[in-house]
Amino acid sequence: MGVIRAPAQERAKDHAVKLSTTLKFSAAYAGIEMDLVWEAERLGFDAVWAGEAYGTDAISPIAWVLARTSRIKAGTSIMQMPARTPACAAMTAMTLQALSGNRFLCGIGPSGPQVVEGWHGVPFGKPLARTREYVAILRQALERQGPLEYHGEHYDIPYTGPGSTGLAKPLRSIIHGDPSLKIYTASVSPAGLRTAGAVADGVLPYFMSPEKAAAIVEPIREGRARAGKSRDLADFDNAPYVRVSMGDDIARCRDALRPGLAFYIGGMGARTANFYNDLTRRIGYEEAAAEIQNLFLAGKRDEAAAAVPDALIDEISLIGPPERIRDRLQAWQHIARDNSVGSLVLVGADIAAMRVIAEAVL
Repeated sequence: MGVIRAPAQERAKDHAVKLSTTLKFSAAYAGIEMDLVWEAERLGFDAVWAGEAYGTDAISPIAWVLARTSRIKAGTSIMQMPARTPACAAMTAMTLQALSGNRFLCGIGPSGPQVVEGWHGVPFGKPLARTREYVAILRQALERQGPLEYHGEHYDIPYTGPGSTGLAKPLRSIIHGDPSLKIYTASVSPAGLRTAGAVADGVLPYFMSPEKAAAIVEPIREGRARAGKSRDLADFDNAPYVRVSMGDDIARCRDALRPGLAFYIGGMGARTANFYNDLTRRIGYEEAAAEIQNLFLAGKRDEAAAAVPDALIDEISLIGPPERIRDRLQAWQHIARDNSVGSLVLVGADIAAMRVIAEAVL
């Protein structure tokens, strides 16, 4: 059953790293597995996160979770920016802040051209410029120092362009949001990470190697420095996804993670524009990244999955028996000491795995 642990705020914090977990929503399985959420809350996890692609949205599951919990935070990883205006995102954030006692975390991102143009039917545009403008508008709406007014490349508020009525005027939010709301972006490219460092409070990298943390951390620090912020990440939450597969058969644990990694490394985006493939190359797996992509785009998905190196899986994941997972967590705790990582967002962890990890870290 594991050790019964007091809530995080009732314990001394002797480690810097925090734990979060991801939600999976499936209508076929009666929605969210709340037993996992409640156990995460009991164990002292900091947050749970819900994503969106081109099926369920991120907000509805998060609202559901916040309504059925009392301490744990819940965030969007991510709200797709092209799917909603910045003002709509601000209203959503302020509403969930008010309903939850400020337990909402606002994760945003540009998504990709396949989803933005193929599903939402709007131009992909310039994702980094859009991110900067979006965050600026969110913060202005939350700060409520005056009526909302912003004129940029992507957003023009109040709108006075083609088709406008001429009746628009700047408006101030009716309710008061909390300007301290934490805003995260989802980034893996160096330019996206620099943008996160400059404008956000945290970032959600798709994966990260603790031994090669510089691939993620250095661009964040560069972005902060360019924005006049400290290169120290004490007030910035680098929260990479860490896949979990616990079991005695290490090979089987690795195999459970291969298809998902192959899908992103090999098939997410175009051959010449796949940020996940680029990240795989940046951390030292150039040949494997090329092979996985070639196989995946040729329709050979099983072969692409088989080509994901064992070493890569071991670096970016927590796999195998409990003692192996505990040992591997030491690498993450080590880089947490200089704030290179703030949170670990666990993907695929069941209750048994969450207990093992919590007992080792919290």
